[in-house]
Amino acid sequence: MKKILVIEDEKRIAELLQKGLAEFGFEVNVAFDGDTGKRLINSDSYDLVITDIILPHYNGFELTQIIKSKYPDTPVIMLTALGATDDKLDGFDAGADDYMVKPFDLRELNARINVLLKRHTGQTEKIVTAELRYDDLVMQLNTRKVFRMEKEIKLTPKEFNLLKYLLENPERVLPRTEIAEKVWDTHFDTGTNFIDVYINYLRGKIDKGFDKKLIRTSPGVGFILKSEE
Repeated sequence: MKKILVIEDEKRIAELLQKGLAEFGFEVNVAFDGDTGKRLINSDSYDLVITDIILPHYNGFELTQIIKSKYPDTPVIMLTALGATDDKLDGFDAGADDYMVKPFDLRELNARINVLLKRHTGQTEKIVTAELRYDDLVMQLNTRKVFRMEKEIKLTPKEFNLLKYLLENPERVLPRTEIAEKVWDTHFDTGTNFIDVYINYLRGKIDKGFDKKLIRTSPGVGFILKSEE
């Protein structure tokens, strides 16, 4: 039985989640504030965490950073009334794997949980190469460090995942819809400019200051990791 931690200060919603997810076969623990959530995170291990953003003591962004620093592979879903683009970007930058806006449908939440758990299980069971390399760009998967010409480049969790997918598919044009599915899962809103925003973030870190540019745009299609000819 998979174990889920729900951090939600609205008791009605927390109890709804606990009861609904239990009916889907999950073991669910509940915390009604950020401090209790942090204590449970540090004292136990969970297969997935669902957290609100606005919480007493610690907010959802801070909790997600705490979770990802200790358990980087534990999926986190942000469940909140905030739906603005900036809030979603902040959530992804903190390390969130998915984002749902209240009011929500329990069946959709269950579907998203199962997608993240399946992806996580596949990652832990799959033997992966310790490094990904392209040209002078190196990604160390175990330490989650990135280097270009031996210079370390700091990336947010979502930037890291996006670059990882580019490195896994070098010299192939990746459509925005494919990036949305593989990096943000199928629930990412492809009608927004999130992908372009994050590609620009990566370019500012990976290509800026280097003569050779690696992240290129295929007009009207998507993006490609390729050395300039």
